[in-house]
Amino acid sequence: MKRSKSKAFTTKDYDSLENAISRGQKIAVSRRGNEFVVVPSRLRVEGGREAIDSVHPTTGEKITIYVDEISAMEVLR
Repeated sequence: MKRSKSKAFTTKDYDSLENAISRGQKIAVSRRGNEFVVVPSRLRVEGGREAIDSVHPTTGEKITIYVDEISAMEVLR
């Protein structure tokens, strides 16, 4: 995992996320001390915050992850 909590997403982070969305790739995300593996489907803005709409790859549960809560993100290959 890369990215410390104090840093904003870089252009490279956004490119990686956008590629994962378009290719249907899983991402591993750390937030609040927990790690989630999800398949992102959309990046959007909600109430002035960037949100990643995603689903759990096994259960299909819908999960919204806010970019400002992410401490680390990695695209899984």
